[in-house]
Amino acid sequence: MGISEDMFFLDAGFEGTLQQQIQSLVAEGILSGRFRPGEKLPSSRRLARHLSISRITVTLAYTELQADDYITARGRSGYYVSATAPQPRLDRARAPVADRVDWAARIGTRFTAAPQLAKPEDWQRYRYPFIYGQSDPSLFDHANWRLCALQALGLRNFDAMTSDYFDRDDPKLIEFIARHSLPRRGILAGPDEILVTLGAQNAIWLAAEVLLGGGGQAVIERPCYPGLSGILALTRGEVEAVDVDAGGLAIEAIPATADVVFVTPSHHCPTTVTMPLARRRALLARAARDDLIVVEDDYEFEMSFLTPPSPALKSLDTEGRVIHVGSFSKSLFPGLRLGYIVGSRDFIREARALRAAVLRHPPGHIQRTAATFMALGHYDALIKRTAATYKRRRRIMAAAFNEHGLQIAGGGEGGSSFWMRAPRGVDTGELARRLAADSVLIEPGAPFFAGEAAPPSEFFRLAYSSIPDDRIAEGVARIARAIAGF
Repeated sequence: MGISEDMFFLDAGFEGTLQQQIQSLVAEGILSGRFRPGEKLPSSRRLARHLSISRITVTLAYTELQADDYITARGRSGYYVSATAPQPRLDRARAPVADRVDWAARIGTRFTAAPQLAKPEDWQRYRYPFIYGQSDPSLFDHANWRLCALQALGLRNFDAMTSDYFDRDDPKLIEFIARHSLPRRGILAGPDEILVTLGAQNAIWLAAEVLLGGGGQAVIERPCYPGLSGILALTRGEVEAVDVDAGGLAIEAIPATADVVFVTPSHHCPTTVTMPLARRRALLARAARDDLIVVEDDYEFEMSFLTPPSPALKSLDTEGRVIHVGSFSKSLFPGLRLGYIVGSRDFIREARALRAAVLRHPPGHIQRTAATFMALGHYDALIKRTAATYKRRRRIMAAAFNEHGLQIAGGGEGGSSFWMRAPRGVDTGELARRLAADSVLIEPGAPFFAGEAAPPSEFFRLAYSSIPDDRIAEGVARIARAIAGF
């Protein structure tokens, strides 16, 4: 990697010769950590031309720096920062700015107050990572994704990569969603009823802003995905939590004052329970009776590997009351951040305008790469492979629970995690801290009860998306021993 000559500026007030100033600029760059070992310096000719000084001045400065082992010469290749150069001096770092702004008074909305699920950045170093939402590199088709990305970079796809679609999306991705993804859920929709988003969370935010930005009452599940709780906390609407049972959201408990209901019928987050068909029909009947809008987060529907997936709520909707949210981020890889939202034309028009005002559209290259990957059949092959792996891991984990007497608190027809309940008196927040010291990662359940003064402390989530088969049994055994320690 090369160091640009644009990083060098002469100071008219420098006390010393030009040669000394060049030496000082390079030395300070190395000592501050901006220039790193192995990086190539600009040639003496280029730097002299950039600074409008003599080339011999730069050459002499480089010679002195080489003598002090700041830089080294490599034949005819040029000068590089030496591998044995003096280490950066932390005490020479730029002094912090004296921030005199009263940010407590200036910040209008506290976004940091929104509940979040914290995951260690270095989760891969833990031997038993039972955490949700991280990809397993052994399952992903790296080679074909790379080829699709290269194809998306080609001249034939140049417009898709570089054009500013403004408020539109890649037509090939929209076509795949309309002709392949949605029909698998029993949904028929035209291009003007589909909007590509930066993952499901972005889709939920768009729906919340369009439907509740002016107020109203939202109903959420209890427990609930923390990201949804955080989004709704930023709207002007009221939020009412309704308990989930073995069939999902309790329809009869929805208050009469509700305007919008947010549900995860495929696999409830976090219990993974699946809403049966009869209750789905009851929810739609209630929505028709009370003039409700239903936002359906089709959470992990691809992972319904124990039984065939149930029809999506949107596929049963005859009045246009359901907003359907889907995502490729979990089925491909979390960093993709690509999802979609399906709804009536009037709703999609407003959601599209809001998206355009905030981010215009998701990157064209990402959309075209994903569309190519899906159109060539790689996506379906990946889903089949992932579902088979998850089914096997789920069986191994359930057997380990049975062996060690751990209690499952909820479970649906697939998914990638278990919702667990610890014995009375066990604080799963403290349990997670103890287990982390034993190279085991779990997710305490308290964040799923956001907004409650005293959330239950006995729940926790164990995912099997990121842990290899041969480590599951020992990981569960360590969890059981830690629980016994309470």
